[in-house]
Amino acid sequence: MSVQPKHYGTMNNRRNLQMASAKQVLNNKDDVTHLLILRFQQMLSEGILTPGTKLPPERELAAHFKVARSSLRQALKVLEIMGVITQKVGDGSYLNRDASSVLAVPMEFLFLLDDTSVQELTELRFLMEPALAAKAAERANSDDIALLRQSIADLENSERDRVKLVASDLLFHRAIFQASGNRLTGRLFHTIHRAMLNMIMVTSQLVDLEHTVAFHKPILAAIEQRDAPLAARLMTAHLTDANELLTLGREQEKARTLRNHMATTTLAVQPKSPRATKTPATKLAATQPPRKSIRRTLTKHI
Repeated sequence: MSVQPKHYGTMNNRRNLQMASAKQVLNNKDDVTHLLILRFQQMLSEGILTPGTKLPPERELAAHFKVARSSLRQALKVLEIMGVITQKVGDGSYLNRDASSVLAVPMEFLFLLDDTSVQELTELRFLMEPALAAKAAERANSDDIALLRQSIADLENSERDRVKLVASDLLFHRAIFQASGNRLTGRLFHTIHRAMLNMIMVTSQLVDLEHTVAFHKPILAAIEQRDAPLAARLMTAHLTDANELLTLGREQEKARTLRNHMATTTLAVQPKSPRATKTPATKLAATQPPRKSIRRTLTKHI
């Protein structure tokens, strides 16, 4: 008589829960990204996919998952930003080697950061990103450089497409985390990326496209030249600018709120009209035009 391991039931229950979640998501065709994550979890657990595996072409994936190719591309872009996959132009998409740790975490957990204050996130970024940019200058490989270049190219081509603009901006910073060569900081990005996304969405509305590109390009150049101190200084300047933009945005929002309040208050408190004086009926009738005259005037203007 064989004895099952103590954790067998737990693993089985977890798999059943994942399958039940997958079935629920299948009924919601719009949540393609969540569906793909659940499918990748299932394929990893069954050994069909392993970290570093090249994914099938878009056409085959779309047919397999029964989704439109446009929906698949959007989902793959989100998965790339999350660090689950890497897309290489002209080659295809690859499951990242440490993607199993990301896929093991429910997607919703990554988004439970709405209570993170802007000040806290800004402080953390100042502590980390200049040092990460310096490490990237020392350790970045050809794939890291290619990803940084691609993020800037996507950013330059994102005019009138705000979703692509914000995604490209966020991808640049994820590539810096990744290029630092420290897997823990790479995983930390996946913890704070939602809060970073919210911050970038605010700053992107306050400046034009060229403003952001003007900061990203020199940072990339410093990393390519292996100039760690310069990369750190340029990243500090970039974060300082972003912090100033956030301060400006808060001031504008306060001013807008005050204007709206003043306008509402002014409309609500109207000055009392002077007491109307009674006019004798005969005098009032004499001052009003005859009904035929009124009808003629209205007809003339209609």
